[in-house]
Amino acid sequence: MNTQSKTRYGMVGGGEGAFIGAVHRMAAALDGEFALVCGAFSSDADRNRRSADALGLDSDRAYPTLEALLAAEAALPVDQRMEALAIVTPNHLHAPMAIAALDAGFHVFSEKPMALNLAEALAIEAAVSRSGKLYGLAFTYSGYPLIAEARKRVARGDFGAIRLVQVEYSQGWLSLPIDRDGNKQAEWRTDPARAGLGGCLGDIGTHAFQLAEYVSGLAVEQLCADVATHVPGRRLDDDVAALLRFAGGARGVLKASQVAAGDENGLRLRIHGEKGGLDWSQIEPNTLTLRWLDRPIEVIRAGGPGLDALTMAQFRTPAGHPEGYIEAFANLYRSFGRAVRTGATVPPAPGAADWFPGIDDGLRTMAFVEAAIENSVGDAKWTSLAGILDKSRATRGA
Repeated sequence: MNTQSKTRYGMVGGGEGAFIGAVHRMAAALDGEFALVCGAFSSDADRNRRSADALGLDSDRAYPTLEALLAAEAALPVDQRMEALAIVTPNHLHAPMAIAALDAGFHVFSEKPMALNLAEALAIEAAVSRSGKLYGLAFTYSGYPLIAEARKRVARGDFGAIRLVQVEYSQGWLSLPIDRDGNKQAEWRTDPARAGLGGCLGDIGTHAFQLAEYVSGLAVEQLCADVATHVPGRRLDDDVAALLRFAGGARGVLKASQVAAGDENGLRLRIHGEKGGLDWSQIEPNTLTLRWLDRPIEVIRAGGPGLDALTMAQFRTPAGHPEGYIEAFANLYRSFGRAVRTGATVPPAPGAADWFPGIDDGLRTMAFVEAAIENSVGDAKWTSLAGILDKSRATRGA
């Protein structure tokens, strides 16, 4: 692929020492379909310059602010300017930066959660609508090939009518008050002004919720939530449990915690229908286990026989060569870049080739956060996600 056929992108945030910015750049680079051409990596001028130097960027395309980046890039010839902006900042900057980039005529690929709250998410939706540009979200785990395979098997009815959806995302890194001991990653994630309404809810609960809806193909209609903060003095939740009611009658359980001491990155999804079910864990992403009422367990392996053609298209190596987090992330970037280059204005439908999470996933996950918080502090047994969305839209339109 020559340089002209690559998707040219810029990055805001993700400077020297930042974990997620480096992950985005690795994912974008993996298939050779993206070229990083500019950035505003840090508000610290020296750090910004060092970051650009380390990435081999021309000094005149290392901008001090996002505003400077957007103005300068828009002034360049069409075949030289960036086409898309990757946003890898703390949460409080996601919405204003996405809206600014969309209004300036650039596609956006953003870290999750989408925004601080549902009102901001709806403002992004409006910007997407008036700009006609693409908006993608880094719900990384939905980029794993065997997640695509799991969705395909559910959708074609292998397990019969779906009855149960169980998703768990368990971490232990916030078990101690490291947010008050100088850990920068913990500090902003537990600050309502920078993280948003939800702590654990927004950080990993949204991942679990998006994965459950995506693979099951079912929308959560109502939830009953218990949102807790275990570490004294912490300002946002660090633990959440929710009962879920899906369209069509399926029931579900979502558990997300960042105070499960000793746990690493324990994301697990189980879905059961009337004839059988599936089991997938992020810690072993190259295995999908199928369990049946009337026959032995099946173990499906990455790249092995019997997989759907769309699943196979997401693998880069032969069976037996493990692929993981970076490759899953790269699948989302590859799909997003192809949509940019073909002139698409909306993501493909879920389950289609080159699908990636977009505005609908963002709105659904932000509605989940607000519904869980409202339900947990209120007296109602069940809270409707549609009701939360409708109320927020009405407030915005008032």
